Amino acid sequence: MNVLVIAAHPDDAEIGMGGTIARLASQGHDVVICDLTDGSPTPRGERAERLREAAEALTHLQPTAGAGRVRRVLLDLPNRTLTASVAARHSVAGVIRAHRARVMFVPRPEDAHPDHVAATRIAEDARFDAKLTKVEMPAPPAPLGDGRGAVAEPPIYPTWVFYYDISHLRGVKSPDFCMDITGFEQRKLASVTAYRSQFGPWPDGPAGDPGKLVSTDFPSRMMAWAKMWGSTIGVEYAEPFYTREPLGLRSLDGVVM
Repeated sequence: MNVLVIAAHPDDAEIGMGGTIARLASQGHDVVICDLTDGSPTPRGERAERLREAAEALTHLQPTAGAGRVRRVLLDLPNRTLTASVAARHSVAGVIRAHRARVMFVPRPEDAHPDHVAATRIAEDARFDAKLTKVEMPAPPAPLGDGRGAVAEPPIYPTWVFYYDISHLRGVKSPDFCMDITGFEQRKLASVTAYRSQFGPWPDGPAGDPGKLVSTDFPSRMMAWAKMWGSTIGVEYAEPFYTREPLGLRSLDGVVM
């Protein structure tokens, strides 16, 4: 199955659902992470560094065997001023068509970060626009496109849209389902810590020890959350997801017992 993960910035997808991405790829699914912006400017890390980190993070999510894979495409929309414009949603619609995406994951819409909120709106609108006939959409950049501009990719309407949690709002919202990522939690952690410009270590020690390396504690807190969500479904580690449409089942084979 072709899966598309929409992220406002590099590291959003890994933080919100890195374990799920790794698990889906290991099961043979073709996963594309679509970063809407390059994440710069940012307090630490410029464009070149952010792109190197994103490429490294991707390696940690790849399956070790099987037919699945994880790829990444950057649309280069403006960071910090991301806007749900027609041009932005058509750019994402072009990715949806080129990837033939059947399942989309997008940020949960309740968020304090304007870029995250805009990314969700762009993705939801792009899902609709991708099915419109008699409308050509921009060809995505590599690895999905060849840079020739608009192409006549046939319309498609992704069957499912699920929402992952990357919110800057404090608090806990009850998810609609959780994905067991046990066995893939270290891939998630490695993919997030690849973003050293964001999480350290940095040579920012105190005045008495200026050479000391310091890091944010976010990765460890992220894993504590994954362990907490795992406990809610009786596994070691899990990631929460939300849906606005009823989730359809044909059997109980995939339900954690």
